[in-house]
Amino acid sequence: MKTEKIKESILGGRTSLGIELGSTRIKGILVDENNEVIASGGYSWENKLENGIWTYHLNDVWTGMRECYRTLAEDVRGKYDIELTSVGAMGISGMMHGYLPFDKEDNLLVPFRTWRNTITGEAAAELTEVLGFNIPQRWSIAHLYQAILNKEEHVSKISYFTTLAGYIHWQLTGEKVMGVGEASGMFPIDSKTRDYDAAMLDKFAALDKVKEYPWDIRDILPKVLTAGEKAGTLTEEGAKRLDVRGNLESGILLAPPEGDAGTGMVATNSVAVRTGNVSAGTSVFAMVVLEKALKAVHEELDMVTTPSGDAVAMVHCNNCTSDLNAWVGLFKEFSELFGMDIDMNDIYGKLYNNALTADKDGGGLVAFNLFSGEPVIGLNEGRPMFARKPDARMNLANFMRTHLYASLATLKIGCDILFKEEKVKVDTLYGHGGLFKTKGVGQSILAAAMDAPVAVMETAGEGGPWGMAVLAAYMVNKADGEPLEKYLSDKVFNGEKGIVMQPDPDDVKGFDEYINTYKAAIEAERAMVKALPL
Repeated sequence: MKTEKIKESILGGRTSLGIELGSTRIKGILVDENNEVIASGGYSWENKLENGIWTYHLNDVWTGMRECYRTLAEDVRGKYDIELTSVGAMGISGMMHGYLPFDKEDNLLVPFRTWRNTITGEAAAELTEVLGFNIPQRWSIAHLYQAILNKEEHVSKISYFTTLAGYIHWQLTGEKVMGVGEASGMFPIDSKTRDYDAAMLDKFAALDKVKEYPWDIRDILPKVLTAGEKAGTLTEEGAKRLDVRGNLESGILLAPPEGDAGTGMVATNSVAVRTGNVSAGTSVFAMVVLEKALKAVHEELDMVTTPSGDAVAMVHCNNCTSDLNAWVGLFKEFSELFGMDIDMNDIYGKLYNNALTADKDGGGLVAFNLFSGEPVIGLNEGRPMFARKPDARMNLANFMRTHLYASLATLKIGCDILFKEEKVKVDTLYGHGGLFKTKGVGQSILAAAMDAPVAVMETAGEGGPWGMAVLAAYMVNKADGEPLEKYLSDKVFNGEKGIVMQPDPDDVKGFDEYINTYKAAIEAERAMVKALPL
């Protein structure tokens, strides 16, 4: 019966399709009118380091897009015995930032420079000073200005530049537009106008090195749209590029292309003011929707927006659970040495829950989980390190609690600026990612780190592509004047709050004490980087 109902939804055009181009996977999600996943497809890929630049070839982009769509259409065919020819609405999202410049004939002028490149330090620092606004290295405008500083030949020929999601959308629809959340990783956004900051555009255009070029910055940036606005329709050419079998019909409405940060906010129902989300896996980042502007510029904080254009402060850290996972793997190895075959989930569960019995400050132990550099604490490189004083209370519970603390330490340092210096208020943080798989543990540690309530949804969505599919559905299904946050709360999450955990005051105090030890030991980590060069 359910299969027949889904078939009717597909044939009746009551579906939404979201495709997200992540760093390692392109994933497509098809949802029905209840926002439930009914089909999916995907394609794995990796960036390439060529001539010192992290990149993806455009041929590989389209191979991945076509393969993602093909596997999704096959999933529909296999489950429901029908051919996918159309959807009610669709949208494209992707990894934010980066640099894709085109000339007036729509030729790509230089290979795609992704967010991962750290070649724009000079430009980012100068723009931060000129604009009075933190411009991280990965932002599109930093890439453009660095190319100007480097006197790269291609700059004079630029007619348009965009991001990966913006490029795909343009090729599918012919529209040079972008969702405001994605645009906020290209150039600063004014949340009052929901558009690029006009004063900052003027300041950029007035720079002597910029005035040398024939283009105006306003003319080469994508047009900004907010969630719910129509962003074009799938052209016949676009449909053929996506579906090589030729079954996909043109005319499908597309939502504004968004960034993975924005789709993650949608997927965790954290687009309302005073909400936020923390994604904790290989890396970790926190995003909080602001009530008002911050008082100062902080290099530790990225300023972006929700898909509706509300201001968001983001703390992004490169390291999270990799070192923690390595230690848990060591305990697995230990168990195998004694002939025990223990499931990894059980090992994680026992070790994590035992950590909750530890001293609140970790017993004087300290760990650095740094496989790579961490800008929040001023390190360009990292070395995993565990240390203790002779009088520290060394036991298994303290050891594991210390490594759980370490996985969130740099995030806490960045967020302390947000919550303690800037006095930003947050009602609920939504946690998602591998750190939260063991019920209640990662959640309580995060609540202690943030000194804020942390919720974990009982039903995990499909992340970014699901969030993009929901944004596409919002565009066609919203009531007149219905804001995104109300649509999500009432019609997508149906009032679901998840399991909420309040911060324990003793845990908060203990994590603060641990951070004092951690900060004091950063010099030791710095010395380790110097002593053990790669």
